[in-house]
Amino acid sequence: MKNAFFKSGHLVSLANTISNYPIFGELKAPVYQVFTVHSFSITVQQPMNYLAHAYLSFHDPAITVGQMIADFVKGKQVLTFPADIQNGIRAHRELDEFTDKHEATRRAKDIFKPTCGPYGAVFMDVVYDHYLANDPQHFNLLTLGAFAESTYQVLQAHNYLLPPFFQQVFTHMRHHNWLYQYHQRDGIYQSFSGIVRRAKYFDQPVAVPFGVFDDNYNILEECYQAFFPDALAFMKERLPGLQ
Repeated sequence: MKNAFFKSGHLVSLANTISNYPIFGELKAPVYQVFTVHSFSITVQQPMNYLAHAYLSFHDPAITVGQMIADFVKGKQVLTFPADIQNGIRAHRELDEFTDKHEATRRAKDIFKPTCGPYGAVFMDVVYDHYLANDPQHFNLLTLGAFAESTYQVLQAHNYLLPPFFQQVFTHMRHHNWLYQYHQRDGIYQSFSGIVRRAKYFDQPVAVPFGVFDDNYNILEECYQAFFPDALAFMKERLPGLQ
């Protein structure tokens, strides 16, 4: 999947500026990701989305760690991790590719495209996790909160293996409960705000992409409903024996 959940791209260099996310907290260095869209790249800075990757790790600690750190592991660095965590990293990347090619994802990105261009793919990363957080087939507020905390506990137990910058990200993720916050529309607005403030080639106010999300809420939810069962099936096949 991308980004958090839905991205095609990779983590690139970290800058020395300060990132301020009203809900998700402040990081001392921004997270940059490059998304390759229609033969060119766009760079955005945002808190990354992790809920679906964590959920589609099926409670396996090593797979969870691998999926959560995948965007912080470049090239042959993957070989420095234990084999089961390498499996999680590769599963994350395969899920990203599967998501990017799915017809429902393409349809959802087309809804954003008239006003947001290729950045629609980035906004959809946030939107998909929002619908998952509110999907009664998978979560209610109590189970979402419990799942978030259990994921944080897994990451803390493997802290010695986490890439250095992800350790910093994880501190803020847990303190501000990122995995839980995606169920709120206000959380989506704040995430969109972070993308807009730091997107190099996006000159629209946050009201534009958030308006697309708000105006097309039911249609985008239909895209999620068409996509997520396929993603679930894909990962059950990719990670047999865990579900």
